[in-house]
Amino acid sequence: MRSTMDREGMANALRTWRLRVSPEELGLERGRRRRTPGLRREEVAARAGMSVDYYARLEQGRGPRPSAEVLEALASALRLSDDERTHLHHLAGPHERPRPIPKEVRPGIQQLLAQTPTIPVLVHDVTYDVLAWNEMAAALLVDFAAWEPPERNLLWLALCDPRGRQALGGPSSALFVDQALSDLRATAARRAGDPVIARLVERLSASSETFARRWSGTEAAPRRTANKSFVHPVAGPLELLCEVLEVPEREQRVVFYLPVPGTPTEQRLRTLTRQHEKP
Repeated sequence: MRSTMDREGMANALRTWRLRVSPEELGLERGRRRRTPGLRREEVAARAGMSVDYYARLEQGRGPRPSAEVLEALASALRLSDDERTHLHHLAGPHERPRPIPKEVRPGIQQLLAQTPTIPVLVHDVTYDVLAWNEMAAALLVDFAAWEPPERNLLWLALCDPRGRQALGGPSSALFVDQALSDLRATAARRAGDPVIARLVERLSASSETFARRWSGTEAAPRRTANKSFVHPVAGPLELLCEVLEVPEREQRVVFYLPVPGTPTEQRLRTLTRQHEKP
């Protein structure tokens, strides 16, 4: 068991969450002498049933590891979402030694990819390494086979690789990066001490100013369904629904890129399918 907690991460998260809660939400008067945009430390401490000194030490990265009861009290006082509540517990530890991240895709999932020839589908793990894809995913996004396995990482391709940036860029690229960073933060907290994630973060930070600047954020939530918009060189403008299905026992996600029925994207994707089927 890992007995330490991420004090810096917890301090940053608590401070961010405190400042975003307005006094009016809790029925408190803002008053003329209030200097902070959100709650004062003493207000959070009072709502959580703890001393101001104890809370201040947590927010300064100097406090002891909170109990589960204290974490729940803080989550309630700060009005955290379910994802944020989970992230707070992960930051506090303790954590089991993380098992290796599986890279093998189940045969049933591989068969699913093969039997959906008209829908782009890919599989990635919690570090965003692409593990499997069908031919339509390669036609829609990039031919992942052109990169060696260590380079087949969606964050690396979107932020650091020139060919990947050109293919994966578009109006929704910034949204994808935001969601992926939030997701990776949650994974890094849950799998604290994982050397694979530590090396990935170090590599991305060294190669991408965008990643290095934004990695210190506090938002942490699993990636879920989202819309993706981009201009494909063959099919033209596309509006797709990215449906993400979890494979929890392997910490993998199956991503389906679905056209919205009745929209031009549906016909344009058929065009891409026919183009891809040509010998």
